[in-house]
Order: sequence, then structure tokens, then C-alpha cells
Amino acid sequence: MRRLVAIAAVVALLASGLVALAWWQQWRLIYYPSPGPVPSAVTALPNGQDVVLETDDGTRLGAWYFPVAGGGPAVLVCHGNAGDRSMLTKLAAALNGMGLSVLLYDYRGFGGNPGQPSERSTASDARAAQAWLAAQPGVDKIVYFGESLGAAVAVGLAVEKPPAALILRSPFTTLADVVSSHYPWLPARQLLRDRYPSIDRIGSLHMPLLVIAGDRDDVVPESMSRRLYDAANEPKRYVVVPGAGHNDAAFLDGPQMIGEIRGFLSSTGVT
Repeated sequence: MRRLVAIAAVVALLASGLVALAWWQQWRLIYYPSPGPVPSAVTALPNGQDVVLETDDGTRLGAWYFPVAGGGPAVLVCHGNAGDRSMLTKLAAALNGMGLSVLLYDYRGFGGNPGQPSERSTASDARAAQAWLAAQPGVDKIVYFGESLGAAVAVGLAVEKPPAALILRSPFTTLADVVSSHYPWLPARQLLRDRYPSIDRIGSLHMPLLVIAGDRDDVVPESMSRRLYDAANEPKRYVVVPGAGHNDAAFLDGPQMIGEIRGFLSSTGVT
């Protein structure tokens, strides 16, 4: 009995140590930024422009703007928890091909930007991106496109600044739900400082919504994206890309996703 108690105590200490480590270093477990810097926007697309966004706390963020001739609708893209804006060049090119201007930006700590990411700071960064894009000559409507964690950022921004339409790729319900799906032994709801509670916010939105998910997603289960969609108001559309995993090329400029976006924006009167 004493030996069992001793073993249990050792296990408990190890577990508590892992939880404590996860608490202090959790941002490193959530965000995987590329160190940057990124190259000039013109190396990505010929119409690229390098711009600087300034947040409400004075942080300066690098961004790329890809305008189309004649103005019109624009898309604000909120990327996921890894990499930087250079990974979304193909998406920007496809959106340009629909006649949409595109702003790609990086959160603080990503792509050579100063600072450290958090739920509070990504919200501030998104507000700065939206304000900059809304001030551009010729931009008459703004669509938000968010992928994965960026979908949660886009939902939060949409509550404050409603867009003409909202497109969410591989969105989750809450960050804690994602963590629990991968680490069921971890007390995610008690542990996480960053929550990204999209499921609590989506019901307050009343703009056209398109949700796109992959049925082979091993990061955000497709069922979780469906739950968020089910909690949203009409008008809305749900699209499953067969065989697509979380980071597959199908979610950059895949023909099904691009075709669905084109049809959705046309049917809602955005384009």
C-alpha cells in the first residue's frame, strides 16, 4: 500500500509539473510564428504594396496590400496560429482574380513584427487591419476571411465591426475544445488564458456566413466546425472539402474552395 501511495504521489507531482509548465509556457504551445522578416510584397504578386499598420497601443505591424484596379470590395485575411502572411499568397492571387482587393497582415510576434501574441493582442491587431483597409480609397465593402485560429479572430472582429460577409475556414468552437480534443488529460478550461470563445459570439452576428471545413482535418475536427456553424444565424452555407486536412493546398487556392467563395460572394451581393 505504501508503495502504491508513493507511486501515486510521484505521478501526481509529474502531472502537476507538466500542468504548471503548460501554464507558464502556454503561448508557445498555441502560437507558432515564423521569425521573419518577410520579403517585399512585390516579390509575392506584381501589384503588392508593403504597408504598416499601427495598433491602438502603438505597435507597428507589417502587412501586404494587393489592390485591384477600380476599387470595390476587399478581403481582410486573418491567418492561423503558425507561419506568416507569405503562406497566403496563392489565396490572395485567387481573390484578386475575383476582383477583390486583399490585405494580408501578421499579428505581433509573427513575420518579424514586434511583441508577443495573445487573444487580446490579436484582437487589437485585427482592429488595426480593419481600420486601415476601411480607409483605403475605392474600398466600399469588406469581407473577413479567417482560417483556424484566425477564424476566431475574425469572429471577434465581426462582433465589433460587422463585415459585408464572413468566411471561416476550419473554425473551432473554443480554443479549450481544440486543446481537449488533443490532450484530454489536460484541464484546458482551467489552464488557458486565451479562450477565443467563438461559440459564444457567433449567435450575435447577422451577416452572410460561409463555413468551409475538411473532413480529414486532424487539428480542428470537422464536427467542431459544424457545431459552430449550427450556432450561427442565417443566411449561412456550410461546405465540406472531401479528403482535405488542416494545412492542405485545397485550402489555399483549391478549386472547390475558391469556387464556393466566388459563388457565395456573388449570391450575397458582395461582388
